[in-house]
Amino acid sequence: MDIKQYAVIGLGRFGTSIARKLHDAGQEVLGIDVIEERVEDAELYVTHAVVADSTEEKALTSLEIGNFDCVIIAIGNDLQANILTAMLLKDLGVKKIIAKALEKRHGELLKKIGVDWIVYPERDMGERVGNQLLSPNLLNYIELSKEYNIEEIMIPQSMAEKTFRELDIRAEYNVNAIALIRDGTIHISPSADEVIHQNDVLVLLGKTEDLANFSKKE
Repeated sequence: MDIKQYAVIGLGRFGTSIARKLHDAGQEVLGIDVIEERVEDAELYVTHAVVADSTEEKALTSLEIGNFDCVIIAIGNDLQANILTAMLLKDLGVKKIIAKALEKRHGELLKKIGVDWIVYPERDMGERVGNQLLSPNLLNYIELSKEYNIEEIMIPQSMAEKTFRELDIRAEYNVNAIALIRDGTIHISPSADEVIHQNDVLVLLGKTEDLANFSKKE
């Protein structure tokens, strides 16, 4: 696995969760916040943590922020700081910028500045909860586009103890099984003769509507 350098600006709940995930995955993570207490807490789960004001160009320059592979702006309660930070990061030549947006117009402005990926945590979480309520077998998903998703779906009872060949999922549901998760272990490209057990999870790729039909099967 390639180790990359990430900086997370804003160590509230959103920034903290991202920083922890990246650090747990073995990546180098710099945590930045203007609140000293947050920085002290972050030292437990990041590579380095510093107190700095990301709206000051000198502060970002001293951290050599332009050398990082990706910078995540997780500032949520200060719209002006969020936007100004994005502008400075763009000027300093950061390769990839991800930013938290509070609402659609905020996101559109960040996009015009040149932010590569805009995240709407409240909206996305609402959609995720709604999808999981509508499809109880759906455990997790990644939205690839407006039409296509990758989804982790619990095996319906009716499919247990049958092989992929017998189920012929691609022909029957127009989705592709790209992996099988069993007891926490991921098996990529399972064979046609692999038997699916009751507690297995399938990782499926396909159109949103086809995946929704599959996930509702009992």
